[in-house]
Amino acid sequence: MEAAKTALIRETFSVGPLQCNCTIIGDPVTKQAIVVDPGGNPELIMARLEAHGLKVVSIIHTHAHLDHFLASGQMKEQTGATLHLHQGDQFLWDNLEMQCNMFGVPYSPVPAPDQWLKDDEELACGCGVALHTPGHTPGSMSFWFPAAKLLIAGDTLFKRGIGRTDLWGGDYATIERSIKQRLYSLDEEATVVTGHGPDTRLGDEMRENPFIRA
Repeated sequence: MEAAKTALIRETFSVGPLQCNCTIIGDPVTKQAIVVDPGGNPELIMARLEAHGLKVVSIIHTHAHLDHFLASGQMKEQTGATLHLHQGDQFLWDNLEMQCNMFGVPYSPVPAPDQWLKDDEELACGCGVALHTPGHTPGSMSFWFPAAKLLIAGDTLFKRGIGRTDLWGGDYATIERSIKQRLYSLDEEATVVTGHGPDTRLGDEMRENPFIRA
């Protein structure tokens, strides 16, 4: 019963024109929240936070491709939450308007990140840790919440798939190393929230992912 009371609040839903998975992680005690990859539809994200009674204090990004940031500027303006990204993706963040133009997506201005994420950094609310998992992009991050057995993998790992490496800064050997050494070393019972599409189970990917197995 006590475990149920203190379990993290987690909701994942797709947003934006490219249907990026946005995830809200909330502390049920402090009511503080992290928003991961607000890729559009800021009104929807704010409505879901309000429904859970949460206040967002930190907006964190798995990487700086356009579909993972489209609501970040508006959310920061509305909430005062800080923006976080790995510095390896600064060149992508600096060229967000160019990315939007390439894909025909309206650009909403977004300020520079407030803080660079670091490998093994503790996240806001003290409930998880950032893992540097480059390959899809140089600064790709995953977020691990051990008590909840929850992994937010962004576009690094998908259900029976992996992130593409043919975009700016992508590298197959690097993403293979990130998945094998960092992600597949975690609890195989963990639920994996992917950047797009359905959740999966880490152990299933370790054994059945056709691209990279443990």
